[in-house]
This record gives sequence, C-alpha cells and structure tokens, in this order.
Amino acid sequence: MRHDKQVSKFMKGNFNNIINGDKAVLVDFHAVWCQPCKVQAPIIKEVAAALSDKLRVIKIDVDANRIVSTRYHISAVPTLALFKKGEIVWRESGLLSKNQLITALNKFL
Repeated sequence: MRHDKQVSKFMKGNFNNIINGDKAVLVDFHAVWCQPCKVQAPIIKEVAAALSDKLRVIKIDVDANRIVSTRYHISAVPTLALFKKGEIVWRESGLLSKNQLITALNKFL
C-alpha cells in the first residue's frame, strides 16, 4: 500500500506539470482489468498519431493513481478528458470510435 501512495504522489506532480503545459493533453483514465479500456487503447493510439502536432496523450491507471482519479471524480472507465492549460474542456466516458473521438477533440484544438 505504501508503494501505491508513493506512485500516486509522484504521478500527481508529473500530472500537474503535464496538464498545465501549452499543448492540449488527452488523458485516458483506464484500468488494467477493464475490457472496454483494452478495446479503446488502439483507437487512442491512432488518434494520438493523427493529432500529434496538436495534442499529447497520456494514460492514467485509476487504481495505481487514486489521488488523480479521485480529484477528477472518475467513477467509470474508460473516461477520456481533454485538458487545456490545466482545465478540463471536454470529458466523455465509454467507448468512442476514432472518428467520434477526433470530431469531439477537434472542437477544442
């Protein structure tokens, strides 16, 4: 348990630095046991490649990073959140196709 707390504190510091940067950040809140998350993962990789000039993508395991997932009230996985300058500008839970995700993100990029 102590190790998890240390990982969470470390991730929280890095997480804040990442989401407060100049580039938009898509956060994939997921869990290793989550089957829909496994389906969403390759779609997110494709979107990350397609929008790499406008967007950074990171994955947050909600079980390993409870502080961050609690802070943003993540109660379902997968949940995707788009941050700009530290603020959530878009958020969606559940599976999204590549086209749905790119369409949603482009409104904010």
